[in-house]
Amino acid sequence: MSPRLPGHPSPGDAVVETLHNGVRVAVFREPRMATAAISVFVRAGSDHESARLNGVGHVIEHMAFKGTRTRDCQQVNLDAERLGADVDAHTDKDHTAFHMRGLAGDAASLVAMLGDIVTRCSFPEPELERERQVLLQEFAEDDDDPVSTAYKRFDRACYGEHPAGQPVIGTRANLRRFTRSDLVAHVARLYAGANTVVAVGGDVDPVAIVRAAARAFDAMPPAGGDPLSPPAWIGGVRARRLPGCSQAHVIAGYPIPPRSGDYEPFAVAAAVFGRGMSSPLLDELRERRGIVYHADCSADVRDTCGQLVIEASMAPGAVRSYAAEVSRMLRDHAATIDPSAVQRARNQIRVAVARDHESAPERLERAALDLFSYGRILSFDEHMDRIAQVTPDQVRDAFARMLRAPAAVAVAGAYGRGEEHRVAQLLPGARAACSAIGT
Repeated sequence: MSPRLPGHPSPGDAVVETLHNGVRVAVFREPRMATAAISVFVRAGSDHESARLNGVGHVIEHMAFKGTRTRDCQQVNLDAERLGADVDAHTDKDHTAFHMRGLAGDAASLVAMLGDIVTRCSFPEPELERERQVLLQEFAEDDDDPVSTAYKRFDRACYGEHPAGQPVIGTRANLRRFTRSDLVAHVARLYAGANTVVAVGGDVDPVAIVRAAARAFDAMPPAGGDPLSPPAWIGGVRARRLPGCSQAHVIAGYPIPPRSGDYEPFAVAAAVFGRGMSSPLLDELRERRGIVYHADCSADVRDTCGQLVIEASMAPGAVRSYAAEVSRMLRDHAATIDPSAVQRARNQIRVAVARDHESAPERLERAALDLFSYGRILSFDEHMDRIAQVTPDQVRDAFARMLRAPAAVAVAGAYGRGEEHRVAQLLPGARAACSAIGT
């Protein structure tokens, strides 16, 4: 292959090339950087897993570094670290990512190493049995964490048994049961060119990087996996008491459009409601009344679904007061919106996007998600324009639309008997029926 690329792209502009098998390579040339960030994003997360396979993507993320067809586990680590490179990976609901960061002059070599890890991982049986124990310990730590527990219950309240409601980490039973064949079959189904983005940021030559990616990912098949089915929003309440926990953690939310939809008014609504110490959620409930220790509101959007998420931690006796105040504030925002609050929220989002734009790892992930969702990378100005066009009336309407849906609520940690039912009765749209787990 001979890439046809602009000879001298402007600093900061993305050069995007699609290889013969559908792998997309995005390169951001940043002369000011001494290091280069290299990431490979694969459109394979817990959203793509059946109940039987829930957690297999997270196992693959761990096992990818345990050996390839030509290198064992120790060589995989040594080859990167002898160049001083940092190595990392993560699994999310909608993707898995593999990262290296080293000197810009070593970027092409690091692309080759990541290509070997992603396309030629061998999943040695002895390594799988050793790593299984590490994964089970990670699961136990996650299961003991009240915030993580609340989020897992919240996703179930939102989407029920649909894959979107599953935890990324999977289940203990699955982690004990997965075989090498399960990992190999899952990679064969989803690790394909159309599902892969190689992204690089730094003082690098885009032509050299694309050529390195073409060599490293040449053997990847072009297509794989079926389109995801959008989940139906369910709503309701899920709860779990955790022994030894001294706080209650409450997560509540409503459905919002996915990335492919008109989600921007909902993103601004989330910032209006709970971003920053001057937002109503924090100003009224923490600063003025001391009801909560921590609170936040965010818009979580993926290709097939979206959630407005209101998260808070508080003393067990404050749960009912918290729910009553959040209910009142949500209804107030569905009735009227202060234009100055919308302007504050838009500016906060603008700074957050600009901060991500200046950070190579965040910029690469944003670019990959744009390519997966839109088939192109949205510019900084385009992101900003979409937010700038949101009006106060659209934000008010976003609150009103959300409150017409059944709320999803999760309570975890320490809380009074029956408190989860009372939360359900207080929040707009929440169902009184409670699926109380572990109480």
